[in-house]
Amino acid sequence: MNRAGLLRSIAETGYNVGFGAKKNFATHDIVQKAPGLIGFVSLAVGVFALIYEPLNSKWIAATLAVLGIASLYVTHYNHNKVAYGEEGERLTSLFYRLRDLYRDVQGTAEGDDVSAYRARLDALQTEVFSSNQSKQILLSDWYAHYKFFWQHQIEWIDEQKQFTFWRDKVPLSLSSTVAVVVIGLAVTGVLRAL
Repeated sequence: MNRAGLLRSIAETGYNVGFGAKKNFATHDIVQKAPGLIGFVSLAVGVFALIYEPLNSKWIAATLAVLGIASLYVTHYNHNKVAYGEEGERLTSLFYRLRDLYRDVQGTAEGDDVSAYRARLDALQTEVFSSNQSKQILLSDWYAHYKFFWQHQIEWIDEQKQFTFWRDKVPLSLSSTVAVVVIGLAVTGVLRAL
C-alpha cells in the first residue's frame, strides 16, 4: 500500500471509529436524559392544562401517553448505560490515536516505506473490533450525526473523504422521514380542500 492509500484507509477507519464513539455517547445521552425530560414535559403540560383549556384535549393526552410509553422503552437500555459511556470513551481514545497516525503518515514523503505505519493501522483496527456495543437505541444515529459532524474535530478525515452536506452530514433516514411527513401533510391538505 502506498502513502496515499494508507492515508485514505486511516481516514476511513477514523470515520468509523469516531462515528461509533459518538453513537455510543448518543445512546448514553438519550438513556440518561430522555426519561427526565419526558417526565418534566408531561408534568409541565399537565399543570398548564389546568389553566389553559386548549392543552386539555384528547390529542395532548394521547401524545403524553405515547411519551410515557417511550420513556418505558428507554429504560430497557438503562442497565447498560455505563457500558455505552465506557465504549464511547474507548473509541474516542482510538480515534485520537488514528488521527495521530494519520499525521505521522502525512509527514512522510511519497515513495517512503509506510509498512510500519500500516502495521500500526492493523493493530488499531484489531483493537477497534475487540469489543463493541452493537445494540443502540432508536434515534441514536440522528443524534450521533449531529455529535460527529457538528461537535467533533474531523477536518483530518474530511481531507480524504470530502464530506458533503446532504450525502454525509444529514442522515438518509432523517431526510426520508421529513420527505414522507411533508408529502403526507401536502396530501392531507389537498384531501381537506376537496
